[in-house]
Amino acid sequence: MNPPEKFAELAAKVLAKPAKLGPVRLVAVDGPSGSGKSTFADGLGRALRDAGATTVEIHTDDLLDGWADMVTFWPRFDHDVLDKLRNGQPGSYRRYDWHAARFAEPVPVPVPDALVVEGVTCARAVIRPELTLSVFVTAPREVRLTRALQRDGEKLEPQLLRWFADEELHFAADRTADHADLPVNGAPDVPLDPIDEYLRQVPAGGRSGEQ
Repeated sequence: MNPPEKFAELAAKVLAKPAKLGPVRLVAVDGPSGSGKSTFADGLGRALRDAGATTVEIHTDDLLDGWADMVTFWPRFDHDVLDKLRNGQPGSYRRYDWHAARFAEPVPVPVPDALVVEGVTCARAVIRPELTLSVFVTAPREVRLTRALQRDGEKLEPQLLRWFADEELHFAADRTADHADLPVNGAPDVPLDPIDEYLRQVPAGGRSGEQ
């Protein structure tokens, strides 16, 4: 079993790499719902800030226009945020209010040293050439569903099950996991501090990806 790794060391590696999205080092933390993406993104974002890097974190759940927008939100995000950052200019996006089912207040996005984007489909093929690091977080389906129901509520189980099915279709077509630099085990079975540490997922055959 591989030992836990430190977010501080990963942050140093990210900052040592060249920016590919204009002046910004773009990190995508992808994976299915309930796998532990937010925990990983929070840990890496904290480590990047501790290393002195200006860091912005964006969760794709704040970008979607409801449940059916898992994939199709991207052109809007690219136009409003990524394209601005490519040119060294600040961007912005309107945060989606899931309770009101409408977009709410605009959120400014300054030009940071590192941008950590977390959420399903964020490491898709179209953005791979501009990623400094792509991460794919996994966990067993039953663990993910339990987490998602605890987070969103039992009444949303039908929507979550449809979401899970749509995720599987996207990941199969996009081959996201195959192209990830860093596969992460989002349900570690070894003791670790989730604030400072993560566990790399070692697939069958022993290849654990690159950083």
